[in-house]
Amino acid sequence: MNFNNDQLIATQKTNVEAFAGLSEKAFASFEKLVELNMAASKALVGESIGHLQALTSLKDPKDMLALQSGLAKPMADKAASYSRHLYDIISGSSADFTKVFESASAESQKSVTALIESSLKNAPAGSEAAVAAIQSAMTAGNTAMESAQKSAKQAAQMVESNITALSATAQQA
Repeated sequence: MNFNNDQLIATQKTNVEAFAGLSEKAFASFEKLVELNMAASKALVGESIGHLQALTSLKDPKDMLALQSGLAKPMADKAASYSRHLYDIISGSSADFTKVFESASAESQKSVTALIESSLKNAPAGSEAAVAAIQSAMTAGNTAMESAQKSAKQAAQMVESNITALSATAQQA
């Protein structure tokens, strides 16, 4: 197998399409993040004004303590809700990026492996030990890549479960 111009052009076209898709997803995620922050800011300003108005109508220090203690749980709930929405945006984007990178990595790995194996078939006589070493290195590299991808997925799952647990705890508080 020789890597010719048609293959190079096809690979570049695939990479450009993948980049365009990732760019669209990145901007969509950024747009969602801006919308979330704008909604949170708008709600915060409205609530702050409402609380200031409530403070001006207080006549007794006990009423002030009651008002302050009544604010704690709603604020914790809103912070937990904001965190969940933020996590949803980030994890959605991360999943999209991961799919594209895994797909591109798999395709690249297949191409390189095919190119190397094709080259090794044409190795001169007496180079069997070198060919075996190269094939062993390729296998080890592929195994390491798979292991790293599995570790990254496990880490993402652990973060997701921690965020879910924190959200549940915040709602109970």
